[in-house]
Amino acid sequence: MTHQSAGAAPARRRLTDVLFPKFSGTVLAAIFIATLLFGFLILPVAKVIYVAFVDPQTGGLTLQNFGDFFNSSLFRESFYNSLYVSAMSVVVASVFALPLAYITSRFEFSGSMLIQSLGFIPLIMPPFVGAIAMQLLFGRNGTFNLLLGNMGINIPFMEGLNGVILVQSVHYFPFILINLSASLRNIDRSMEESAQNLGAHGIRLFRRVVFPLAAPGYLAGASLVFIKVFDDLGTPLLLNVNNMLAPQAYLRISSIGISDPMGYVISFILVAFSVFSLWASFLLMRGKDYATTQKGGGGLSRRKLSTRENIVAYAIVILILLMVLSPHIALALLAFGTIWSYSPLPDAYTLDNFSTMFAQSGVYIKNTLIYAGLAAFIDVILATAIAYIVLRTKIIGRQWLDYMATAALAVPGVVLGIGYLRTFNDFDVPLVGKPLASWWVIIMVALTIRRLPYALRACTAALQQVSISLEEAAESLGADRSSTIRRIVIPLMSGGILAGFVTSFATAAVELSATIMLVSTDQDAPLAYGIYLFMQSPSGRGAGAALGIFAVIIVAAGTLLAQYIIDRDRKHRTGER
Repeated sequence: MTHQSAGAAPARRRLTDVLFPKFSGTVLAAIFIATLLFGFLILPVAKVIYVAFVDPQTGGLTLQNFGDFFNSSLFRESFYNSLYVSAMSVVVASVFALPLAYITSRFEFSGSMLIQSLGFIPLIMPPFVGAIAMQLLFGRNGTFNLLLGNMGINIPFMEGLNGVILVQSVHYFPFILINLSASLRNIDRSMEESAQNLGAHGIRLFRRVVFPLAAPGYLAGASLVFIKVFDDLGTPLLLNVNNMLAPQAYLRISSIGISDPMGYVISFILVAFSVFSLWASFLLMRGKDYATTQKGGGGLSRRKLSTRENIVAYAIVILILLMVLSPHIALALLAFGTIWSYSPLPDAYTLDNFSTMFAQSGVYIKNTLIYAGLAAFIDVILATAIAYIVLRTKIIGRQWLDYMATAALAVPGVVLGIGYLRTFNDFDVPLVGKPLASWWVIIMVALTIRRLPYALRACTAALQQVSISLEEAAESLGADRSSTIRRIVIPLMSGGILAGFVTSFATAAVELSATIMLVSTDQDAPLAYGIYLFMQSPSGRGAGAALGIFAVIIVAAGTLLAQYIIDRDRKHRTGER
């Protein structure tokens, strides 16, 4: 009997441990992060999707809202326009990216690195910032058409949907350039040589051999362009093109109210198409073999161009670079110009726009530093914790933390903003006396969720470079897990953490799609909203352009600093090894 009692005690303890486990700090951190992501990402988006299927009269589930959507000529037009603009933006962006990627990757071409670097510059300017400036260059009475007018020619570059397509293509084409260039460099050039020996040359060689092998990179970039254009809000609004889905979602909620079902139906469609685009790009590549026998060309050198081919190539490259850098040129002219109307260039140049900008934009700049700074700080804390939990622990379901955080990339900013309005409008913040949806903190939360994937990728990459043997050695010397993380892991991850902070801060500083829905007063507005307000009137465009220059400098400095930190950290690790 005594022997049985002694044997029963351990069994009872094991049962107790199962029913009432003592959670470690890592498990508690995982639960906290999962709760945070659920509350501020999954729940608001699920709320938006749910309301899209709710009958506003009875409160029951229905498909009638979607019937009303497609029965409306305005909404049908907006739906087709969004598809058309997104598809055409991919086409035009491809026209810019393909020649640059092919010329700089496949031929001996002086200045290839400089050309690639200049080709990436458009990404540092949010598309809505350069939209008005591009109107002054390519609009009906812009520089280009005024010069062509002497020959009786007027090209509708910026008329209606054309303007949105041009601005978006110029801004987002680097996504295709980056991914396609990487794919082209990894193709075994002996395959091209074999095709040439069999009689394939020029366009036929590119169409039948080179481009199919580079398809994964192209499709990855093209799907990103499609998603970004389909979801973008700021550019159509600034160009006064309201017959697209994202502007309609914003206008329905901001003008009619958060109870309007059409805003939620449009939001559901925006999310559905973002997910569908990613799935379609994956489906197109599934089951196909893009592998080559040797990476990077099998030791074959890049082909030399003849003198004539060099001239043609440089002409093409210069023309494309002038086009894709035109928003930056126009923004600088507008920022430093006095009056620029019905003339090829501003009448004169001044610094007054910058004086006006600093005098009237202090609150926008201050708010942005607070919002983006807090968002980036929280992002790197969450990203470091998620990376550690996913890569260093065996917690059940840990991979879902990564999935949830990364899912923010597929959620349009306007949808997240609408979700916050619907979810938190009735949640009064204690001691503040106002709903969470109209408190400035919600703007910071939106920026945190929107930019978390950027910080997560940087922190995950940094942790992957930290050998687990260093942690095991510290624990074998008596250090507990928290001490090991604090004194070993985080210092070794510092480069990636800092890079994640800088990237998150720089991109959060110019976020408009989510924040425009959540600004309750001008005193709470961030920098991107300030640019939007300035650009609404011709008299404020000079100061708005100056503020846009300030925003571009922030993003450019952040991008360069992040790259410098990553490169320095990589060289430091290589030197240690």
